[in-house]
Amino acid sequence: MKSAAAGLVIACFVPLAARRAFAAETTPEAKPPVSPNAFIRIAPDNGVTILLKHSEMGQGVWTSLPMVVAEELGCDWNQVRVEHAPAAPEYAHTAFGMQMTGGSTSTWESFDQLRTAGAMARELLVAAAAVKLGAKPADCRVENGHVVHGTKRVSYGDVAQAAARLPMPASVKLKEPKDWTLIGKPTRRLDSTAKTTGTAEFGIDVSLPEMAVALVARAPVFGAKLKTFDATKAKAVAGVLDVVEVPSGVAVLGQHFWAAKQGRDALVLEWDEGAFARASTASLREEYRKLAATPGSTAKAAGDAEAALKGAEGVIESEYEVPFLAHAPMEPLNCTVAIGADGCDVWTGTQFQTVDQMNVAKALGIGPGQVRIHTTFLGGGFGRRANPASDFIVEAAQVAKAAKRTVKVVWTREDDIHGGYYRPMWLSRLRAKLGADGKPAAWAHTLVGQSILAGTPFEPVMVKDGVDATSVEGAADSPYLAAIPVHRVDLHSPKSPVTVLWWRSVGHSHTGFVVESFIDELAHAAKQDPLEYRRALLPKDARERRALDLAAEKFGWGKPLPQGRAAGIAVHQSFGSYVAQVAEVSVEDGKVRVHRVVCAIDCGPVVNPLNVEAQMQSGIAYGLSAALHGELTLKNGRVEQNNFNDYAALRLPEMPKVEVYIVPSTDKMGGCGEPGTPPIAPAVGHALFALTGKRLRSLPFRLA
Repeated sequence: MKSAAAGLVIACFVPLAARRAFAAETTPEAKPPVSPNAFIRIAPDNGVTILLKHSEMGQGVWTSLPMVVAEELGCDWNQVRVEHAPAAPEYAHTAFGMQMTGGSTSTWESFDQLRTAGAMARELLVAAAAVKLGAKPADCRVENGHVVHGTKRVSYGDVAQAAARLPMPASVKLKEPKDWTLIGKPTRRLDSTAKTTGTAEFGIDVSLPEMAVALVARAPVFGAKLKTFDATKAKAVAGVLDVVEVPSGVAVLGQHFWAAKQGRDALVLEWDEGAFARASTASLREEYRKLAATPGSTAKAAGDAEAALKGAEGVIESEYEVPFLAHAPMEPLNCTVAIGADGCDVWTGTQFQTVDQMNVAKALGIGPGQVRIHTTFLGGGFGRRANPASDFIVEAAQVAKAAKRTVKVVWTREDDIHGGYYRPMWLSRLRAKLGADGKPAAWAHTLVGQSILAGTPFEPVMVKDGVDATSVEGAADSPYLAAIPVHRVDLHSPKSPVTVLWWRSVGHSHTGFVVESFIDELAHAAKQDPLEYRRALLPKDARERRALDLAAEKFGWGKPLPQGRAAGIAVHQSFGSYVAQVAEVSVEDGKVRVHRVVCAIDCGPVVNPLNVEAQMQSGIAYGLSAALHGELTLKNGRVEQNNFNDYAALRLPEMPKVEVYIVPSTDKMGGCGEPGTPPIAPAVGHALFALTGKRLRSLPFRLA
């Protein structure tokens, strides 16, 4: 706690063990904090400002996390305001030890911490108000930002300064869930007005005095090296201010975006394209297929699956593949950097504040504490703005350093699609043998795809014995394996210069499709209902079954559908939440049409039901974009797609009606930002099989 002109300021320490562990893996300069940083500010006018340590990129934490604070604080919700917190160790993720937003973790990891912060503030305010009211704190209560004793009341703002001088309580009592008045209640978003009126500041909106706008010409082929460049024509373009070489390529600085864009187009560049210039999607697929026929690194095994399946009659074998995918956030990547005598200021929408601080510091040869990250709203992230290399942020710092001026580096969407970071391409080979009861008696699953953790600070922790945990999540920990006595899941992680990264739902984005699709194949081979087949493989108390049963009930599973339509069902657990979806599908003019999706989620205790509903809708739309359209292909080492014209996202007329139902649950809280994505592709695929009799084993779905 510390005094400030704004009134009461409340802070909480966060655990240091994880932070120290991460610091040891990254840089000796990363130090644990010496003082806490504020989460809550209470002003004399009774306004409450909550500092948000997580980034708001559309997932709704701008509302749900302040709800957690306000529940314990007892303030007037209408007087709550929110700001992004500065980048500082005090705001580190309590599990990962660094300030970041990802893995659908924001709500569950902050829940107890922010409740405690709110309760601490409440107790200090009550203690200060009790003195003014001439009462005992135990005889007072709080109500909409006031401390009440009998018929008298004092506003929080009136006692904020006095409360700031009191000693911090050694412990606080949190409210019982039965007493919650805000948590669990449908609550409208606090950021909606700013975003709909255009007053919200995204990174792309940042404008500083004397700022130049820069675009960078980067390698056309992954792994290519710049040989020579001629900037004569670029410098002749009106509005071009400078041309500088940086490690990622050649930057053209202009008075505005268009000058920089035209100047970059005028550059004469010569590249050493290297061996990867001969690579293509077809050549990679063939390499993957050969690897899938051989044993990989073991991720999970019970019994001897090879012996059980070798030469056995009735073995069911399938191959599934999914392509490289771009994140394609609506707001293109951008970063503004100003370097001064006392350090560096960075304005950007980022998911990785701590990592960005360290990477920029290393690039500029300064201390991480001299790098000040100003987090703006993010116009979508999906993992792209959480890069261990901080690629677009470090690049902006390098351009600012080389040009010796304040600069905003902007990536066009083509830039990001051609040379960004992608969800890896994957190929899976699955084999199974059914027992007399139709259940799988043996199962083998070999996955082939690049590791997203190789070469990052996370590799020593999350890659063990050749297995990247994010590559096999959803496959090696599938709940179905518990019912299959003999099984093996193994992994090949081929290396490639193609840059890859987590993508919304990470490994689950491919394993959810593959595992659920193969289970559906086995259900068909066993001549059993797909829903009942899954239920029989899951424990009776499985949270997957709760979600399945609710989705099936609300959809009306088994009831006749309109002529020309069919339904498919899928369930998948990711990030601590259990999601089942039923999709109603038809084929119209040779194209897949998804009419209705019923979604049920068990995510444990819910902070804001409206937010859960929105995230399920969002995850379904994002997953449908990939299932129906998303594909990046390589030819001559280059990505062939360019923008939304040939890397399409789901259009409004394609969006199905989505119904979301929340399973009442007091189990462990999970996340909601990503779990809605994995089940939708298999649910649609299963419906298409029921409708056409054709099993589609690759994405995006193509009927011909």
